[in-house]
Amino acid sequence: MRQVDSPSSFLPWLIVGFGFLALALAFSARATLGLVMPIWSQEFGWSRSFISGAAAAALLVMAVVAPFAGRLVDRHGVRLTLTCGLVLVGSGCLLVSAASSAWLFLVAFSGLSAVGFGIVASHVVSTAIARHFEANRGLATGIATSGSTGGQFLIVPLVAMVLTTFSWRWSFFAIGIACLVLVPFLWWTLAARRDPQATPAAGAGTSSFGEDLSEIVRKPAFHVLFWSFLLCGYTTAGVIETHFLPYAAFCGFGPVPSAAAYGLLSAVNLAGMIGAGWLADRMNRVVLLGSIYLVRGLTFLILLQVGASYEMLVVFVVLFGAADYATVPVTASLVASHIGLRVMGLAMGLISAGHALGAAAGAFSGGYIFDLTQRYDWVWISSLALAVGAGLMVFLLRDQTKLVVEGA
Repeated sequence: MRQVDSPSSFLPWLIVGFGFLALALAFSARATLGLVMPIWSQEFGWSRSFISGAAAAALLVMAVVAPFAGRLVDRHGVRLTLTCGLVLVGSGCLLVSAASSAWLFLVAFSGLSAVGFGIVASHVVSTAIARHFEANRGLATGIATSGSTGGQFLIVPLVAMVLTTFSWRWSFFAIGIACLVLVPFLWWTLAARRDPQATPAAGAGTSSFGEDLSEIVRKPAFHVLFWSFLLCGYTTAGVIETHFLPYAAFCGFGPVPSAAAYGLLSAVNLAGMIGAGWLADRMNRVVLLGSIYLVRGLTFLILLQVGASYEMLVVFVVLFGAADYATVPVTASLVASHIGLRVMGLAMGLISAGHALGAAAGAFSGGYIFDLTQRYDWVWISSLALAVGAGLMVFLLRDQTKLVVEGA
């Protein structure tokens, strides 16, 4: 009888593929909100502040859900967790596609879909990868979690074509259907190839949520990784994903070149995540993660000098993209080795919640600082300082390659 739990089993790479696709769809649904914002303002009279507020509310919901999603993957594995998340994301997108009232949009996107976004998240996928890989763990994590940016690079342009050819409703409808279609394939495929590693980690059912939480927060490594990842959220999803395109317009670049630069950023981002994962298997991960933060911080010096130079904007995009989401596979690898596989889902969920809170702070602060000064200079200066601070914080860790399997 064929041993599906052998080292040559294809199951781990199936999880990599499903993780990539699930993240691509979830992150594309989030990005579609920005595409339809001007249309909704014209069609429904909804202000951009209202729509942006709905996005911020979704981030807060994601922050609350993240630890529980991590706990779910610790206890019940990736199959059930991703299935539940995809059903919620898909159902929420279908409701958005039918919405004509503000309250229904809020319930669908900032409620139902936001819970799904908190479940179909990088920390859930990276936890599943860590438990199914020993060799090439960093590379596999980088490939799987690169779906978060691969969706913006590959799927969002297709969504934009649907939007321009048909309507915004068909855009959300298409994403919703894609999520729901993926569900049975994921459920049946992983069930047919179940192996011992697909069950919860050893000892996962013997301790309470409070006991596991207490164990995690007593570890100094958790605090280093939590606070550095919170600052990471401010400097990426907070200020860049929210304010890069408005800043490009402020510099005088039109929608097409601005969107092209953002697409290039997403493409480099994908390569950066895979490259960082590959390097995490081969070098000191503390040095790698700290260096990524320092490089990211220095790129904001370039952004301060963009002015009217599109070439300078492209230089920033390439360098920042390489150091943007590259922190994810390295952070996940350090959580596995410094905190433990048994509680990795919960630990990564807490760390991801910090990232979401940092992102919400960055998104709000960027708008507030611009309204106050009519410039973005202090937005980028604050991001530079925080990214460098995150890098210096990481250097407080010591690298260790041995996994803490029992979380002790």
